[in-house]
Amino acid sequence: MVEFDHFKSQAGLPSFVLSVSEWIEKTNAIGISVKKGKYGSTFTHKDIAFEFGSAISVTFKLFLIKEFQRLKEEEQKHLG
Repeated sequence: MVEFDHFKSQAGLPSFVLSVSEWIEKTNAIGISVKKGKYGSTFTHKDIAFEFGSAISVTFKLFLIKEFQRLKEEEQKHLG
């Protein structure tokens, strides 16, 4: 992907800024959208949100892993 090469080469520079809107526009991203304006926000598919949260917070990633394990144990109890 040509656009990714640009992002990769610029990413380490202190002046590099990439908005969600720009990412969507340049990569034709799906699963993520931006609502602009005073009460605007960014919406994304839950899998993307979990991955982002895991990448920026070790505590969040550990919470996800522990919660998944707990739910699987509960499932096993109900199945017998």
